[in-house]
Amino acid sequence: MGIFSYNIKTKEGKALKGTLEADSKDKALEYLHSQGNVILSLKQEKLKKVSRARGKVKTDELVIFSRQLTTLIESGVPIVASLDILVQQVTNPYFKGVIANIYKDLTEGVSFASSLEKHPKVFPEIYVSMVEAAETSGNLPQILERLSIYLEKTSALKKKIISSLIYPVVILIMTIIMTTFLLLKIIPTFKSLYDSLGAPLPLPTQILMTFSEILKKYFLLVILGIAGVISLIKKYISTPGGKRYFHIFLLSLPVLGDVFRKVSIAKFSRTFATLVKSGVNITNALDIVGKTSGNKIIEEVVLKAKKSVQEGVPISQPLEESGVFPPMVVKMLAVGERTGKLEHMLSKIAQFYEEQTDAVISGLASIIEPMLIVLVGIIVGGIVIALFLPILNISQAILGK
Repeated sequence: MGIFSYNIKTKEGKALKGTLEADSKDKALEYLHSQGNVILSLKQEKLKKVSRARGKVKTDELVIFSRQLTTLIESGVPIVASLDILVQQVTNPYFKGVIANIYKDLTEGVSFASSLEKHPKVFPEIYVSMVEAAETSGNLPQILERLSIYLEKTSALKKKIISSLIYPVVILIMTIIMTTFLLLKIIPTFKSLYDSLGAPLPLPTQILMTFSEILKKYFLLVILGIAGVISLIKKYISTPGGKRYFHIFLLSLPVLGDVFRKVSIAKFSRTFATLVKSGVNITNALDIVGKTSGNKIIEEVVLKAKKSVQEGVPISQPLEESGVFPPMVVKMLAVGERTGKLEHMLSKIAQFYEEQTDAVISGLASIIEPMLIVLVGIIVGGIVIALFLPILNISQAILGK
């Protein structure tokens, strides 16, 4: 399977450029000829270029694609022609190949949603389900616009969380590097000095010297040990049971647990509201919301709610029984169900918790900064004090005499 760039003249006499995916060059030629085109040029793109970008379609690229497709369809351009235009606009080689493949499927009579479903790494389940609902209702431009807004909001929330973590992570990494440098390079110099004096060392200095010696002697083993422990933890977390316990641990953390809960509820509400508003069946929507919630505990609660809904029980009841969702969320959902304005209530919940998350993250940034400064001061100050304690003791002994 390869990606082929073509330059053709259609049977209407229009010049077109684009790409398509085919098993071989002969297959690509055969397909283009079958559409009544005159082939001016056809060449295979380098696989190296395509593979390097494979699986790397950013959310921003997907948003731009959705918005451009919306504009073209609203302007009266058929979806097949719109995709052919967008193939030439996209600069990401992998994404270009994906769109070309979708274009090919549509020309062969495959539905848009079914074609998108073939590329789960690019188009998430919520995207496919909403497009499927749009094809049924005939309001594809509106659905694509909602998808763009949804993707932008979820991406913005994710970026806020990541940006708030950058500073603490950089400080921690710098602290580890600085401490390691002191233990490996500076402290051994003082050890040789203290050994030549032959005086007994205070306990903090002895501990520091011993730790420095062990780290210097077994540095590679220590690094491999840490890497091994991290690898085992990651492997355990990737299992269903491990992921569940890890998410329970995250939700139970002081301060941060509240942040994780707010983020998950905001994502749950935003996704659910977008799906319901787009005409996706409630049970199908709950299935998608559970999988995309980002938290195993909330996923279990949502899937339980799905079973309850199928039995005729209101959504708010199993959510209230779980104890995971705050009372305000449950009450608003109950009101939304009674009044027939569920998607409106979900949008309000999402907006509230997104604002709450933003405020909490901003507050955490102002708290974390002084805490990190104190932590660095304790680590570096502790090392310096332990290092110079023998010198102070010797000075006091000399002055005492």
